[in-house]
Amino acid sequence: MKRVCLVLSLLAVLLPLAAIGQNEPETAAPAELTVYCYDSFASEWGAGPSIAQKFEEMYGVKVILDAPGDAVTVMTKAIMEKNDPKGDVIIGLDNNLLSRALSEDILLPYEPASLSGVDGDLVFDKTYHLIPFDWGYFALCYDTELLSDPPASLKDLTDPRFKESIVLMDPRTSTPGMGFLLWTISAFGEEGWKDYWKALAPNILTISDSWSTGYGLFTSGEAPLVLSYSTSPAYHVEWEETTRYQALMFDEGNYLQIEGMGILKGTGQEDLARKFIDFMLTEESQNTLAMSNIMFPAVGSTPLPPSFDYALKTDKGLMLKDDLIESNSERWIQEWVETVSR
Repeated sequence: MKRVCLVLSLLAVLLPLAAIGQNEPETAAPAELTVYCYDSFASEWGAGPSIAQKFEEMYGVKVILDAPGDAVTVMTKAIMEKNDPKGDVIIGLDNNLLSRALSEDILLPYEPASLSGVDGDLVFDKTYHLIPFDWGYFALCYDTELLSDPPASLKDLTDPRFKESIVLMDPRTSTPGMGFLLWTISAFGEEGWKDYWKALAPNILTISDSWSTGYGLFTSGEAPLVLSYSTSPAYHVEWEETTRYQALMFDEGNYLQIEGMGILKGTGQEDLARKFIDFMLTEESQNTLAMSNIMFPAVGSTPLPPSFDYALKTDKGLMLKDDLIESNSERWIQEWVETVSR
């Protein structure tokens, strides 16, 4: 009888406790923000993981970095999904991709208040669908240990002494690749750019699908010349304490790239997406971007280390107009494929 009473007493205590536990609401999972970005941004040495972590801590959300490849590949993914969007923010669409992004209607407009700290010349989209976060010039970089007499111009690159010495990127998958194609069109015009590529062909070692792959070949000693950025030497000075790799400013001028970010149309997290755009323009994020992307920050007041003394600027910045790119880019790429395939 004592045992029965003890059991009944325990049940009288435990059953109400169990009921209380069942009625307690479950803890809600944190909101998620999916950011489409290029592979180097999301890599362990890129700016993405650090910025995502700080944003998560600030807003109590989960940031997912989805990096399918270079920026052209990222844009293609967003276009394919535009009727059923999976992402919220897109990172890395530059001034050369603006016209297509607008024509495909994949972005929402947003003008952040912090845009006032960005030089007006860098605001390449006056409709505010793409907001600049960093910028630089495309440049050929060379290995001083492999090459003692570097080229001084695009024309010099065709010299036979550079046979199979240059690593370039594919304009169909890579923003540097597209930038270099537009650079040659800007320098030599509609009448001359295809002849230029024909002359350049013997000196091209390979055309990689992304900047990461191509630059890796360069730093591993596979070629003395690579398409990259005028800011690239700052990375090697800052992190490797070497001036071995140098950028070249060419006589014809160097092509300008401004990297942008935007909110994907159809996002279910528009408020969070706006906050992420704002966060990318804070001094903390701008400094992270400068030191990871090794590009000039869009917000001009961002402090930079002495290593950026090796990041070159030019008075001959080249950039084709948006409407010209929009009207001709598909044809140019097709003609480029036919030219380099011969």
